[in-house]
Amino acid sequence: MLNEEIRFSKALKSIARDQELKSYLQHSKELYPIFMKGAKRFVAGETREEGMDRVISLSNEGYEVSLEYLGENTSTEEECILANNEFLKLIKDLGAVELRATVSFDLSHIGMMISDELALNHLKELAKEAQQHGIQLMISMEESQKTERILSIYKKASTEYPNVGITLQVHLKRSDRDLEDLLKYPGRIRLVKGAYQEPKDLYIPRSSELDKRYIEFVTKCVHQQHPLSVATHDETIVMKLKENGLLDRPTVEVEMLDGVRPDLKAFLKDSHIQTKVYVTYGSEWYLYLVHRIAEHPANIYPFISDIIEWKHGDGSPALT
Repeated sequence: MLNEEIRFSKALKSIARDQELKSYLQHSKELYPIFMKGAKRFVAGETREEGMDRVISLSNEGYEVSLEYLGENTSTEEECILANNEFLKLIKDLGAVELRATVSFDLSHIGMMISDELALNHLKELAKEAQQHGIQLMISMEESQKTERILSIYKKASTEYPNVGITLQVHLKRSDRDLEDLLKYPGRIRLVKGAYQEPKDLYIPRSSELDKRYIEFVTKCVHQQHPLSVATHDETIVMKLKENGLLDRPTVEVEMLDGVRPDLKAFLKDSHIQTKVYVTYGSEWYLYLVHRIAEHPANIYPFISDIIEWKHGDGSPALT
């Protein structure tokens, strides 16, 4: 990234968890529909039905699909139960149309902010239901202060339910040791560079060093024939992995977010590489949207364009 892009990215990450700003936006009758229109490039919609429609459409186009009901840091047990029930309904809906998708989520969405025990119980409940429908689960990774707890909960569940996978942030310095450990467990490993703003001594910034590390992690997983999701939009990395023959293995898939680099996704699919599209839905899209723009500042261009080009039903501009 250029210096100004880095500055912009850091500024966005600093407001990603600004609850006052998020609440203001979500309760503004003027701003909410406008920003939601821009977010629709990256979020299927606010309802499960909209999420299902999107993954069915993508599946019909030949893509593998992953679907997440957005949310994290759920602060009451009642809300955690509601979130878990939504995921159970999602799994059953996917099973009803025989769509062998992946369901992704944060452990802090289903109970970890209350207790590790609640999160583990909910995770096992989801895994059992998903197993009956041939559906995979993928645990997303959160801020580094949660990493140890997330990995511990994952390990306890994956020994019983191999259909549960885990995300690893390559930019964290600790991740090389974590990868060695995770390779001992059966679940799919999803490698991401990492989007959270972390203390400087804990992570490697976006750089050629991080790119090299990412490729090394992928290589290690492939050589051990471990189920792997290569989750990046970095075309340079993807093409290098492809040229080295690391993407055409039966255990490997490339995963990209819906609304980002559709050209690259189509190229990979047409090259007979397993290509998965990560779809999201729900009202908690603020944090997700901010991170999508922060990790790739060029995403701000289509976001703004979608807002400006948005037309009312009578054909008048949305912004005047």
